[in-house]
Amino acid sequence: MTIRYGGPGVRIVGDGLVLREWERGDLAAMSELFDNEEVAYWTPLRTPFDLAAAEAYYDAAHTDNGRIHLAITTDGEQPLGEVMVNEKTGSLGYVVGQAHRGQGLAVRALTLLTGYAHEELGLPRLILEIEPDNQASRSVAVRTGYALTDLPPTRLMEKGRDLQLLTWEHLN
Repeated sequence: MTIRYGGPGVRIVGDGLVLREWERGDLAAMSELFDNEEVAYWTPLRTPFDLAAAEAYYDAAHTDNGRIHLAITTDGEQPLGEVMVNEKTGSLGYVVGQAHRGQGLAVRALTLLTGYAHEELGLPRLILEIEPDNQASRSVAVRTGYALTDLPPTRLMEKGRDLQLLTWEHLN
Protein backbone atom coordinates (compact mmCIF):
# COMPACT_ATOMS: atom_id res chain seq x y z
CA MET A 1 0.00 0.00 0.00
CA THR A 2 1.29 3.43 -0.94
CA ILE A 3 0.10 6.42 1.01
CA ARG A 4 0.53 9.86 -0.51
CA TYR A 5 -0.67 13.20 0.65
CA GLY A 6 -2.06 15.41 -2.12
CA GLY A 7 -2.29 18.96 -0.84
CA PRO A 8 -4.27 19.05 2.39
CA GLY A 9 -5.94 15.72 1.66
CA VAL A 10 -5.25 12.04 1.91
CA ARG A 11 -4.49 9.88 -1.11
CA ILE A 12 -4.20 6.11 -0.70
CA VAL A 13 -3.06 3.98 -3.63
CA GLY A 14 -3.12 0.19 -3.81
CA ASP A 15 -4.79 -2.94 -5.21
CA GLY A 16 -5.82 -1.17 -8.41
CA LEU A 17 -7.49 1.72 -6.58
CA VAL A 18 -6.81 5.35 -5.81
CA LEU A 19 -8.71 6.64 -2.79
CA ARG A 20 -8.70 10.42 -2.83
CA GLU A 21 -10.57 13.33 -1.32
CA TRP A 22 -13.67 14.52 -3.10
CA GLU A 23 -13.18 17.59 -5.30
CA ARG A 24 -15.75 20.22 -6.19
CA GLY A 25 -15.61 18.97 -9.78
CA ASP A 26 -16.99 15.61 -8.55
CA LEU A 27 -20.40 16.96 -7.52
CA ALA A 28 -22.28 15.66 -10.58
CA ALA A 29 -20.69 12.21 -10.22
CA MET A 30 -21.42 12.23 -6.47
CA SER A 31 -25.07 13.02 -7.16
CA GLU A 32 -25.27 10.20 -9.71
CA LEU A 33 -23.65 7.69 -7.32
CA PHE A 34 -25.68 8.58 -4.23
CA ASP A 35 -29.10 9.34 -5.77
CA ASN A 36 -30.32 5.77 -5.45
CA GLU A 37 -33.10 4.19 -3.39
CA GLU A 38 -30.88 1.30 -2.25
CA VAL A 39 -28.11 3.66 -1.14
CA ALA A 40 -30.69 5.75 0.73
CA TYR A 41 -32.14 2.64 2.38
CA TRP A 42 -28.86 1.25 3.78
CA THR A 43 -27.01 4.50 4.53
CA PRO A 44 -27.70 7.86 6.21
CA LEU A 45 -27.78 9.47 2.74
CA ARG A 46 -31.14 10.70 1.50
CA THR A 47 -32.86 10.58 -1.85
CA PRO A 48 -33.25 12.57 -3.95
CA PHE A 49 -29.54 13.35 -3.83
CA ASP A 50 -29.31 16.20 -6.31
CA LEU A 51 -26.51 18.69 -6.98
CA ALA A 52 -27.55 20.82 -4.00
CA ALA A 53 -27.37 17.76 -1.73
CA ALA A 54 -23.99 16.85 -3.23
CA GLU A 55 -22.67 20.35 -2.57
CA ALA A 56 -23.90 20.28 1.05
CA TYR A 57 -22.35 16.82 1.53
CA TYR A 58 -19.07 18.01 -0.02
CA ASP A 59 -18.97 21.06 2.25
CA ALA A 60 -19.67 18.93 5.34
CA ALA A 61 -17.01 16.41 4.30
CA HIS A 62 -14.43 19.20 4.12
CA THR A 63 -15.04 20.56 7.61
CA ASP A 64 -12.83 19.59 10.52
CA ASN A 65 -15.30 17.06 11.93
CA GLY A 66 -12.88 14.18 12.49
CA ARG A 67 -14.04 12.33 9.39
CA ILE A 68 -12.10 11.55 6.25
CA HIS A 69 -14.27 11.01 3.14
CA LEU A 70 -12.51 9.51 0.14
CA ALA A 71 -13.77 8.90 -3.38
CA ILE A 72 -13.10 5.37 -4.63
CA THR A 73 -11.47 5.54 -8.08
CA THR A 74 -9.44 3.21 -10.28
CA ASP A 75 -7.72 6.02 -12.15
CA GLY A 76 -7.52 8.82 -9.59
CA GLU A 77 -10.24 10.66 -11.49
CA GLN A 78 -13.73 9.14 -11.93
CA PRO A 79 -15.46 8.43 -8.58
CA LEU A 80 -17.09 5.00 -8.31
CA GLY A 81 -18.07 5.19 -4.64
CA GLU A 82 -16.87 6.38 -1.25
CA VAL A 83 -15.16 5.13 1.90
CA MET A 84 -14.96 7.14 5.09
CA VAL A 85 -13.46 6.88 8.55
CA ASN A 86 -14.38 8.76 11.70
CA GLU A 87 -11.09 9.40 13.49
CA LYS A 88 -12.87 9.98 16.81
CA THR A 89 -14.90 6.76 16.93
CA GLY A 90 -12.97 4.44 14.60
CA SER A 91 -16.15 3.88 12.62
CA LEU A 92 -15.84 3.23 8.89
CA GLY A 93 -18.42 3.31 6.13
CA TYR A 94 -18.58 2.67 2.41
CA VAL A 95 -20.86 2.88 -0.59
CA VAL A 96 -20.30 1.83 -4.20
CA GLY A 97 -22.42 3.22 -7.02
CA GLN A 98 -24.93 0.75 -8.40
CA ALA A 99 -23.29 0.64 -11.85
CA HIS A 100 -19.93 -0.27 -10.30
CA ARG A 101 -20.91 -3.11 -7.98
CA GLY A 102 -19.62 -6.65 -8.41
CA GLN A 103 -16.02 -5.58 -9.08
CA GLY A 104 -14.70 -5.97 -5.54
CA LEU A 105 -14.41 -2.20 -5.11
CA ALA A 106 -15.88 -2.13 -1.59
CA VAL A 107 -13.61 -4.94 -0.38
CA ARG A 108 -10.48 -3.41 -1.88
CA ALA A 109 -11.31 0.13 -0.72
CA LEU A 110 -12.24 -0.95 2.81
CA THR A 111 -9.06 -3.04 3.04
CA LEU A 112 -6.95 -0.02 2.05
CA LEU A 113 -8.75 2.34 4.42
CA THR A 114 -8.56 -0.18 7.28
CA GLY A 115 -4.78 -0.40 6.85
CA TYR A 116 -4.51 3.39 6.70
CA ALA A 117 -6.65 3.86 9.81
CA HIS A 118 -4.57 1.38 11.80
CA GLU A 119 -1.13 2.41 10.52
CA GLU A 120 -1.39 6.14 9.86
CA LEU A 121 -4.16 7.25 12.20
CA GLY A 122 -3.08 4.88 14.98
CA LEU A 123 -6.58 3.54 15.60
CA PRO A 124 -6.27 0.12 17.28
CA ARG A 125 -9.96 -0.82 16.91
CA LEU A 126 -12.11 -0.10 13.89
CA ILE A 127 -15.83 -0.75 13.65
CA LEU A 128 -18.55 -1.17 11.07
CA GLU A 129 -22.21 -0.89 12.02
CA ILE A 130 -24.35 -3.00 9.70
CA GLU A 131 -28.02 -3.94 9.65
CA PRO A 132 -28.56 -7.71 9.98
CA ASP A 133 -30.39 -7.88 6.61
CA ASN A 134 -27.67 -6.06 4.66
CA GLN A 135 -26.09 -9.18 3.18
CA ALA A 136 -23.83 -7.26 0.78
CA SER A 137 -22.22 -5.24 3.59
CA ARG A 138 -21.97 -8.30 5.82
CA SER A 139 -20.08 -10.06 3.02
CA VAL A 140 -17.73 -7.09 2.61
CA ALA A 141 -17.08 -7.09 6.37
CA VAL A 142 -16.19 -10.79 6.39
CA ARG A 143 -14.01 -10.54 3.28
CA THR A 144 -12.03 -7.64 4.79
CA GLY A 145 -11.33 -9.40 8.08
CA TYR A 146 -13.94 -7.76 10.32
CA ALA A 147 -15.54 -9.97 12.97
CA LEU A 148 -19.07 -9.71 14.32
CA THR A 149 -18.97 -8.76 18.01
CA ASP A 150 -21.30 -9.99 20.73
CA LEU A 151 -22.28 -6.42 21.63
CA PRO A 152 -26.01 -5.78 21.72
CA PRO A 153 -27.36 -4.09 18.59
CA THR A 154 -27.22 -0.31 18.46
CA ARG A 155 -30.77 0.96 18.10
CA LEU A 156 -31.62 4.24 16.46
CA MET A 157 -34.42 5.87 14.52
CA GLU A 158 -33.35 7.19 11.14
CA LYS A 159 -35.52 8.36 8.25
CA GLY A 160 -38.56 6.86 9.95
CA ARG A 161 -36.94 3.44 10.32
CA ASP A 162 -36.18 1.69 13.61
CA LEU A 163 -32.65 0.43 12.96
CA GLN A 164 -30.75 -2.23 14.85
CA LEU A 165 -27.11 -2.11 13.84
CA LEU A 166 -24.72 -4.97 14.54
CA THR A 167 -21.14 -4.03 15.40
CA TRP A 168 -18.28 -5.60 13.48
CA GLU A 169 -14.68 -4.91 14.54
CA HIS A 170 -11.17 -5.10 13.15
CA LEU A 171 -8.31 -5.06 15.65
CA ASN A 172 -4.76 -4.04 14.81
